[in-house]
Order: sequence, then structure tokens, then C-alpha cells
Amino acid sequence: MVDRSSPPGRPPLSAASLTLRLAGIAVVVAAVAGAFAYVNGTLDPQRLTPKKLINVLETNNGVHPGFRRNHSKGVCVIGHFESTDEARSFSTAQVFNQAQTPVVGRFALPAGNPYAPDNAVPIRSMALRFTQANGQQWRTGMNSMPVFPVGTPQAFYELQKAQSPDPATGKPNPAAPPAFFASHPETAPFLAWIKTAKPSASYVTETYNSVNAFYLVNAAGQKQAVRWSMVPVAQDAAGATAPQGGDFLEKDLVQRIAAGPLRWQLNITLANPGDPVNDASKAWPEGRKVLNAGTLVLEKTQAQLNGECRDINYDPLVLPAGIEGSDDPLLAARSAGYSNSYLRRTSEVSQLPAAKQETRQ
Repeated sequence: MVDRSSPPGRPPLSAASLTLRLAGIAVVVAAVAGAFAYVNGTLDPQRLTPKKLINVLETNNGVHPGFRRNHSKGVCVIGHFESTDEARSFSTAQVFNQAQTPVVGRFALPAGNPYAPDNAVPIRSMALRFTQANGQQWRTGMNSMPVFPVGTPQAFYELQKAQSPDPATGKPNPAAPPAFFASHPETAPFLAWIKTAKPSASYVTETYNSVNAFYLVNAAGQKQAVRWSMVPVAQDAAGATAPQGGDFLEKDLVQRIAAGPLRWQLNITLANPGDPVNDASKAWPEGRKVLNAGTLVLEKTQAQLNGECRDINYDPLVLPAGIEGSDDPLLAARSAGYSNSYLRRTSEVSQLPAAKQETRQ
């Protein structure tokens, strides 16, 4: 759920460069401040704050200076998006109205330990930044699960607390997660899926879902609630069970992309009236209209230590004209949490001695 931006291993940042990066994040934070005021504590100091959310992730995953607090282990990818005409009547966004849009993306594991084995979790993530010709950007973070476990930031925080180490033993209380799930019936769809989910052997064979809802906005100002998915075009899209441990995902991706570009179809599902647009734990019924909005083409990989995705904060509320966020509270919390994690991470990296940074590359 939290920060998909970059790890350490970079050259030392100049003061001017760091100032520009932090200023860019400040603009993003200011733009959505009203949306997540309730979650950053400005309206009620007793409510959940980004600091508390990131702190609990650090408690559960350990502190790894310079790395994202979640989705810490990953690999950069470079490519472009080729649009069709199917989304053009629904959105004025250039990404749907021009032939091609450059993309910088990142595949990752949804965990906060950058050294975790690739079979540690059965979920994979894809984050993308589309840069339009007019300079506006669309950033999106997707996961290979059909729904989110819970529907609110507070419930997500409580889920993390249920998995935190007990100070008396140094280990999580095994009774805490079952108790949490028992008290949160909205987790049932996710639990039903996770019981049969297995770690895949490849990033390439996964379908990645936005989970949260957004709005497409057309030239007349009409809004259509949507969710989207990146569906693999690979022949072996069914995938294979992952081998034990290790770092096989990045190696597999590098080998596959060296043999030729990799493709995903962007499917945009249109909500019907009454479908929940503010609760990512609820799936939409089958039979909804689906647009084939175009094809994502990935052409090369880069190591996350020095690749282009390293300095990108994949905040899901960085959106171009023609796409808007819904009132799903998880979106506001993700945006606030990403910013907090980004600022911690870049501060840590900027303070590392040059010699130490060189040894991390």
C-alpha cells in the first residue's frame, strides 16, 4: 500500500537536486491535502496519521534506510503505451487520445523487506508513470489481487498492528490476525482468494488490478466510475508456481524482455449505477462493460538502484486532466503514506557518506 519510489545506491544528491525533488513532492501533497486532511491528523489529532502508518510498517518489516517502506524489492522497466480509440469518448486524457505515451514502471514484491525471497508472498505489483506530451502525468500502482483486504485506512492500520511483534516475546501474537479477520467480515473475499493464491514464477504472467476506483471525465464533464487491469498478452499467462526462495523474478523478467518486448492489455471496467466506488474490498459483479484502452509495451529493464524508476513516487493521485480519484479513503491514505515514506527515504539517502553509497551499488 505504501511508497513505491526508489531505493539507495545512488550518487550523492546535490542540495539543489534534493530541494527540487522535495519541492515536487510538496506540490503533490498540497494538491491533495484537502482530500486526506482527515488521515494526516489536521482535523483530528486522534485519527490515523501517515507517520503512524509508516511507523507500523517499519515495526513489522524492519528499517532499511533509503528503501521504500513497502514494495521495497523491485526492478525498473521502460516502455510505452499504445492507445486504442475505445476510451476516447470517456476521457480527455492525452494517454487515451494520442498514439503513444512513454512509460517508466516498476515491478515489485508487496513487502517492506528489500531482501525478502521472491516466494515470500503470493502477490506481485506493477507501478507505472505515463508522461503525456503536455507534461501531465498519470501514475498508478496495481497489485495481482482482485480486491483489497479492507476498505478503510484505519482497518489497514489495525491489520498491520495485528501482525506486529509482541514486545514481551519479540514475535507476533499468532492469535491476533485471526481475531482481526473475525472482527472484519469485509475481509472474506480477500481471504477466499489468498487461500488458493500461490507465488508465481514470473512478473510477466500476472494480471495487475487497480483495486481502487477512479473516474474518467470526458469533454462534456461527464464522469464514469472505473477500475482498470493490466492483463498479460504472454502465451504462458497462466504462469507456473514459483521455485523456492531466491531472486528469480528479476532474472526471469530480464531474460524474457531480452527476447523481445512484453505486452499487457489495459482493460478498463465501467461501473454500473450502484456499484461501490469507495470500497476497494468489494468486487464489482460480473458482466460489466470492459474497454480495451490499449497496450502497454515494455522494452527494457533497469536495476532499481540506478534506474529511472528510482526517483519516482508512484502516488495514485497524480492524475492528468480526464482522470480523477474517487472518494475511496484508501486513495487519500496511500497518497499521504507515499509522501511520508518518500521524504524519509530521500532524507536517509542524502545523509549517507559518498563512500558508503558506492558500496551499496
